Amino acid sequence: MRQPRLAWAVTGSGHYIEECIEFLLTLDHVDLYLSQAGEEVLKMYGIDLKDIKHKMPVYRDKAASAPPVGHFYTGYYHTFVMAPTTSNTIAKCVLGIADSLVTNLYSQAGKCRVPSIVYPCDIAPEMETTAPRGKKVMVYPRPIDLEATDKIRTFPYTNVVESVEELKIAVHQRLASLT
Repeated sequence: MRQPRLAWAVTGSGHYIEECIEFLLTLDHVDLYLSQAGEEVLKMYGIDLKDIKHKMPVYRDKAASAPPVGHFYTGYYHTFVMAPTTSNTIAKCVLGIADSLVTNLYSQAGKCRVPSIVYPCDIAPEMETTAPRGKKVMVYPRPIDLEATDKIRTFPYTNVVESVEELKIAVHQRLASLT
């Protein structure tokens, strides 16, 4: 019997993307899913997809029906991680819109009662983040984005984290609970 895997999705957020990918690359038995914007953001931050492909399978948002989501129905995945996650993706998930690879993955994980760990890019009224080329900048999420983040916190099987450190703890706790 094969070992269940972790599904990890990257959307178009650059919010601590380098740290999220660095952590992702320390994990075993992971499949990476990229939204179209996620691919663009990796390039903007100088993250080479070839380096990631040497470590794990990478799936891109190229098919209308998002065929890989069927893996949740077979027990292939034990956990779904979205990190980092754009306010657009959070809003779609909160509204139940599953019209892309990543939003469909979140939807199907929930329908199959597979736990999700979500790291939204909009978690506070004022935040520091890193722009491409390493520059630290302040951002001021809109109230609507913060409301969506608060709403997704209430969803079953969803653990919302607010930092890369919390992400690491949540993922390690989840992995430990499986053994």
